Amino acid sequence: MTEKSFNGKLYSFMHTHRMNNKGALCVALVVSRYAKKNGLPISPSKLLTDKQGQVSGLSKSNVQAILKDHGITQVLAEEGGRTSRGSIGNMQKYVEFLNDNLFTEAELDSVEAWWIEQVRLFFIGKPMVFRWDISKSMRTSIRDLMNQAMKRQSEQTGYHIVGTVMQHLVGAKLSLLLDSPPEMHGASVADVASAREGDFQVEDVVIHVTSAPSEALLRKCKSNLENGLKPIIITTYRGIVVAEELAKTANIDERIDIFDIEQFLASNFYELGQFTRNGRRNTAEQLIKKYNEIIDNCETDPSLKISIA
Repeated sequence: MTEKSFNGKLYSFMHTHRMNNKGALCVALVVSRYAKKNGLPISPSKLLTDKQGQVSGLSKSNVQAILKDHGITQVLAEEGGRTSRGSIGNMQKYVEFLNDNLFTEAELDSVEAWWIEQVRLFFIGKPMVFRWDISKSMRTSIRDLMNQAMKRQSEQTGYHIVGTVMQHLVGAKLSLLLDSPPEMHGASVADVASAREGDFQVEDVVIHVTSAPSEALLRKCKSNLENGLKPIIITTYRGIVVAEELAKTANIDERIDIFDIEQFLASNFYELGQFTRNGRRNTAEQLIKKYNEIIDNCETDPSLKISIA
């Protein structure tokens, strides 16, 4: 079975039977794990408790154990789906689907991994929120947004959410500032592979956006300088100290500029908004709108989008 056909079958089943809520996802994970251990076909009766009133093994602890195997610590459902009225029906429909397809042992590993991906999308499916609050500083609002991204990243092992959000917020700012904005690209596209000097280049200025400054990044900056370019590092407020120390070690601390993302964005809200309350609000709305357009064009995960409240 090709990967496209495989994914298509699962996707069609999930949407036909509306198994994309947290209770149904719990059922899918528990039944998939049972199938991996016991093989196919399986009998639906084996997955019922003695009193036939609940799906056997459908508990918070079992669901969280499966999620933990895939690096996820966030709780999917406090009740593990046991109290859902539709859990038994969902189990029976899913067992029928598995038995009809008789997936191999290797394919069942992929089946579980596919459902894990749906869980990830469920967790991060809602957009992050830029909270507009005139009683707070612009930096505080931006820091709150970055903290949301950090929280999601901590709950989703292997996902580089913070760096992606930072890169595209910077891209959105440049798009608002410049008549000819630099090319936007996906956050996973490496500089080396695309022969780029950094994340963005405007005239002789090269902008590097990172949530975790490293020695490798400073080597890039040194290479930029050797090529007659002016490197700028944009990082988190926590990353400033690290970047500055690395720059000193590389002996280029007096030749590069380092900004934290909060300052880099907040200054624009004031400047482009001409220091008025409505101007700042309009600038924030334009920035978020442009950011979401970049996400649509460069990324495949719509949960990276941001709403404004």
